[in-house]
Amino acid sequence: MSEWPDFEIPDTWTLTRIEELAETLRAGGTPSRKKKSYFGGDIPFAIIEDITASDTYLESTKQTITKEGLEASSAWIVPEGSVLLSMYATIGATAINTLPLATNQAILAIIPKSTCHPEFLCYCLRAHKRNLAQLNVESTQKNVNKGIVSAFRLPLPPLQEQKSIAYILSAVQRAIETQERIIQTTTELKKALMQKLFSEGLRGEPQKETEIGLVPESWETPTIESVCTIRASAMTYAQLEKSPSVENGVRVQGVKVSDMNLPGNEIEFGSANLERLLSEKEACKRTIPANSIIFPKRGAAIATNKKRLTKNYTVLDPNLIAVIPSKTVNHRYLFQWFNTFDLKKITDPGPTPQLNKKDIAPLRFPMPPLDEQQEIAAAIDATEEKNTLYFHKRAQLENLYNALLNELMTGQTRVREHDLLSRDAAQ
Repeated sequence: MSEWPDFEIPDTWTLTRIEELAETLRAGGTPSRKKKSYFGGDIPFAIIEDITASDTYLESTKQTITKEGLEASSAWIVPEGSVLLSMYATIGATAINTLPLATNQAILAIIPKSTCHPEFLCYCLRAHKRNLAQLNVESTQKNVNKGIVSAFRLPLPPLQEQKSIAYILSAVQRAIETQERIIQTTTELKKALMQKLFSEGLRGEPQKETEIGLVPESWETPTIESVCTIRASAMTYAQLEKSPSVENGVRVQGVKVSDMNLPGNEIEFGSANLERLLSEKEACKRTIPANSIIFPKRGAAIATNKKRLTKNYTVLDPNLIAVIPSKTVNHRYLFQWFNTFDLKKITDPGPTPQLNKKDIAPLRFPMPPLDEQQEIAAAIDATEEKNTLYFHKRAQLENLYNALLNELMTGQTRVREHDLLSRDAAQ
């Protein structure tokens, strides 16, 4: 199979075999695991997971080996600034090492010639990893070998254009990393805020000791079943699928676990893959109302700890369950409290994890007066809204990065000469 079917590149570019742009191409090796003295030394030892956990630069490894382990295997010291390429599992994953290290046999180290910019090569391999993966060796585990990688051709622009392309992609990636750090910080701040608000409240009241820890004196600690209804929808997902929409009906959503992952559904079910218009009488009688809290009740999805709020009348598939707050409970407050709770703690173990009404009903939670519930929910929501904006910005940057990676590495978008001059003047 050709790795470049019907592929055109700019006139000044060349399709170049990797072996022609590399000073060295060499895989690593793994010392015998049977000898403990081979591991835990001073030599960083990279595996594929280290590459996939990195952005562009690999700055540390989880494992190390000794000099004895290095000499007893085919591993070797890869100089810093080399491009590390995964040949197994995640074929085409790349990173540039910032320190000398050894690698296992699943990683090919590429030391570029002076005519090939390391960052450009790293990004270029990522852009075309699907083409490389198509050449995999048929075996129990898909992989490519040194021979396949050596002969693989990459579209190579002149060196200055390589540097400029790498500069642009690095700038976008740095912006993504900055956004990720902001998200991590705000997530930790939100976690600390929630812990404080759910134990101290907003009024500065003296606290009392309860079954669930310290809470303000005026607060209650009811069970979920005493102030909420726990149930599935009376109409099944399959029944909603078969139901025709009626004229002037109310919107009814049918949701599955997968609908939790739809864009925009991070907090509420704004959309669903199944929607119908039903009579309001039928919707009231057979569905879950708006402002209910939904989470998985069966299978591995429980471990994701995802909770969502309904915005409309909602029908649940058999893998979901609803907690419907009474008028004494603010739904946003209870939703945020559930976000602090680990569902795995109350899950019935077994081949298929189960979470049933009997597991949820006896849970106790801190419940202030309704007006304070609303204020606490609003404070947490404000923090969450900021975090949502950061998530959206990160997603936009990731989309930009992926688009640029494809367009710049195929010559569909060119770096203009005056852009290069402006960049050089700014440096």
